[in-house]
Amino acid sequence: QVQLVESGGGLVQAGGSLRLSCAASGRTFSSYVMGWFRQAPGKEREFVATISSRGGIKYYADSVKGRFTISRDNAKNTVYLQMNSLKPEDTAVYYCAARVLWEITTKVELYDYWGQGTQVTVSS
Repeated sequence: QVQLVESGGGLVQAGGSLRLSCAASGRTFSSYVMGWFRQAPGKEREFVATISSRGGIKYYADSVKGRFTISRDNAKNTVYLQMNSLKPEDTAVYYCAARVLWEITTKVELYDYWGQGTQVTVSS
């Protein structure tokens, strides 16, 4: 069983930055694909970014490409999402997720473990 705990959310003005962190329990974090997803009110959960187990492969949603950066520190069992140039449409609950299988994916349904989420609100 893997437990994921997100932190770093909050209220920020448009154009500002936030860095989300997701701390994972367990000794096998370095073997997991990790992803960030978000869900706005009334919308389905959507893919934001994902990173391979060793950090060499990263994918981003088109809506955040060039503004968000995913990274990980396997020594600290932590994955990060640096969010710059934030827009009001980035407002959502952000979730981190872990995938046990090695193959990187952007599909929500293929992730095995989820955190409780952290709220990000961007004001205009």
